[in-house]
Amino acid sequence: MRVVKVNKRKIFNDPVYGFVTIPDELIFDIIEHKYFQRLRRIKQLGLTHLVYPGALHTRFQHSLGAMHLMLKAMGELTFKGHEISSDEVSGAAIAILLHDIGHGPYSHALEQSIVDDVSHEQISKVFMDNLNSEFDGKLSIAIDIFLNNYKKGFLHKLVSGQFDMDRLDYLKRDSFFTGVSEGTVNYERLLSMLNIHDDEIVMEEKGIYSVEKFLMARRLMYWQVYLHKTVLIAEYTIMNVLKRAKELSLQGLDLFATPALSFFLKNKVKIGDFENNPEVLHQFSMLDDYDISASLKVWTNNSDFILSFLSQSLVNRKLFRIEIQNEPFSADMVDNIRKKVMNKFGLDKSEIDYFVINEKTTNYTYKPGSGNISILQKDGNIVDVIKATDDLNINLLNKPTTKYFLSYPKLMG
Repeated sequence: MRVVKVNKRKIFNDPVYGFVTIPDELIFDIIEHKYFQRLRRIKQLGLTHLVYPGALHTRFQHSLGAMHLMLKAMGELTFKGHEISSDEVSGAAIAILLHDIGHGPYSHALEQSIVDDVSHEQISKVFMDNLNSEFDGKLSIAIDIFLNNYKKGFLHKLVSGQFDMDRLDYLKRDSFFTGVSEGTVNYERLLSMLNIHDDEIVMEEKGIYSVEKFLMARRLMYWQVYLHKTVLIAEYTIMNVLKRAKELSLQGLDLFATPALSFFLKNKVKIGDFENNPEVLHQFSMLDDYDISASLKVWTNNSDFILSFLSQSLVNRKLFRIEIQNEPFSADMVDNIRKKVMNKFGLDKSEIDYFVINEKTTNYTYKPGSGNISILQKDGNIVDVIKATDDLNINLLNKPTTKYFLSYPKLMG
């Protein structure tokens, strides 16, 4: 019998970077696994396409792109004389490849509605442990890097830090697909400036202007894309839809949902359930954007007014009005709007929070003390980028920006 060899060194044609090569058989097999393939069915930016129609790219694309950047970073650091073994290169690549594997559909909305205080990072760890068992322990270095337990700490910083391959890819990719050119960064220049000093990732001083551009791009992308006011209200709406669906399901209502979504609507699921009950992880692995989309369409005609109204708001893009400002809204203004909405829609006090949202959002473009971006000066000294730069705008980015928003239906007399 003739043995046919399968070529596992595949190449993806990525619209952002061009050709992306899969470097070894283990990574190929991980990408082929159903857990990872599920990321094809989860959009990277959730409901952002309601504002930027091109933002339909997936977490699958992002994860491959981040892996590509990680391999380039490893190559640059090796070229500069730092000793990184092939197992460490593979481990870092797998760690960044799987960093988002625990995301669910509309991830942050899901984390605050149908599971009980379970983050996607925790679920990623459970997925990685399961894959490690399936692949005979070959993901152990990757998991240690992911958890920051590996002896070379700089590898974790490239997975999760203020300048990591995750952020570098999503800024470049999200800018590309939304068409928001202000988010464009020169990733090749940034990677060429990478170095290591005392087990820390540093940027060489001659690359400081590229770092400044990276930080400014991140700030602009947050306020123009990730925290755009219409995106905000869309995300709060889907969070409230899922909360209402779970509330009704736990009350015993036989609500339409796909099997995977139904499982999470009918059960209170905590992180211990993911870790100890294989059925929970299996059901989560079957959950993607299509489950939510199909259910939303059916819920538009549900007999429950709240579920129906909120679902129609998303499906037909009839989103709530949203006002946003730098100071909190007055209690009198909020109470007045709540009373008007209650009268308009016949709601009681237990239901009004589904229709009037009074919240705030805070963002750090650069958070001091949280894996700082360090600049390696020509004299060998290491300084934080905020101290190294002479750009006044960058110096202001290490302070939190808080914005307050008030949202309610447009159909008010």
